[in-house]
Amino acid sequence: MSRRRRPSTPAPAAVPSAMPRPLAVLLAALVAVVLTGLARPEPAAAHDATTKAHAEVTAAGAGPDVRVVLELEYDLLMKSAWLYAQAYDAKERAEQLRQLTINRDAVTEYVTRRFDVAYEGRPCAPTMSGDADVRARDKKAFAVLTLAYDCAGEAGGAHAISSALFPDAESFVHSTETLLRYDLDGRKGSAVLVAASPTLRVDQRRASSQAGEFFLLGIEHLLLGFDHILFLLALLIGARRVRDVVVTASAFTVAHSVTFLLAALGIVEVPSAIVEPVIAASITVVALATLLGRGEDRLGRWRLPVVFAFGLVHGLGFAGALDITERGSWELLLSLLSFNVGVEAAQLAIIAVVFPLLALLRRTPAARQAALVMSAGIVAVSLYWFLDRTPLPL
Repeated sequence: MSRRRRPSTPAPAAVPSAMPRPLAVLLAALVAVVLTGLARPEPAAAHDATTKAHAEVTAAGAGPDVRVVLELEYDLLMKSAWLYAQAYDAKERAEQLRQLTINRDAVTEYVTRRFDVAYEGRPCAPTMSGDADVRARDKKAFAVLTLAYDCAGEAGGAHAISSALFPDAESFVHSTETLLRYDLDGRKGSAVLVAASPTLRVDQRRASSQAGEFFLLGIEHLLLGFDHILFLLALLIGARRVRDVVVTASAFTVAHSVTFLLAALGIVEVPSAIVEPVIAASITVVALATLLGRGEDRLGRWRLPVVFAFGLVHGLGFAGALDITERGSWELLLSLLSFNVGVEAAQLAIIAVVFPLLALLRRTPAARQAALVMSAGIVAVSLYWFLDRTPLPL
């Protein structure tokens, strides 16, 4: 008589273990980054606590005299010159021009104390030349001032240029950089003057110094450009393999390098009013691909062409950071290439840190939810930027 076999009891379903504490901390940190963007959605430049002064210094003739054109953030200039609120609160261009005319002496006194030109160790005498102008840079008004520097001595000597514009001590901004272009003493080039190194002596200028300064400027621009970082993060969230990251990063690099150089050299010109909203839209599209795919990338075979296309637009945004508009400025090629290499170095550093962390996060039960939360946050911020940067008729 055979025995009836007792039916086997199915093994209990595996219960997902709680997320390890380190990975939970990682998820919280990544979400905090997104929430920071939601709380403070800034424009692409993201330079709310600092500023950049722009200076072009050229020989005024066959002698040692010099012509200087400065472009300085309007409201900051008027505040630093200790003028009244009516001056620095002016928003309309006509009123800003009127205030610059009324306060010409105060503005001249401030600028000539903070920006110096010397010849053979002797200071040159500055005077304001012509009327001031106002132009837009990154949605901000910049005063355009032209100064003539009378330098004593015979031709053949060397000039030194110094900038202490908008120092930390004034407390309005910090870490001001003066982007300098010069054509003096038979030399052409670019430099970045900062508080730690405020003076350039033209005859001692070396190409390696120029390359190093603009390399660091490129790193700074990417790290302070929160929208470029969010675009990169959106791409990394959707990537699953190292090969995907390499191919995607390469496509983005090639694309934005091409348009960066073309735009910075004046060969291609696209208004920032078009570039900035499209950059915001590019972030939304890539993040939505992951969000609608419930944590998975839905771009599929379109991923590479989409990234390449948006990379072209981001390159125009990088070029806007230098705002070099002189056509055929090939003498600035070293600065441009160094700046671009700095951008790439910062991008690779972010990938090297973030992608391995995301790979670890994907091994946890909370992987899909984390991807959705981060993608949703990125979509919200980028949509805000898109609406904020899109000019709407009143």
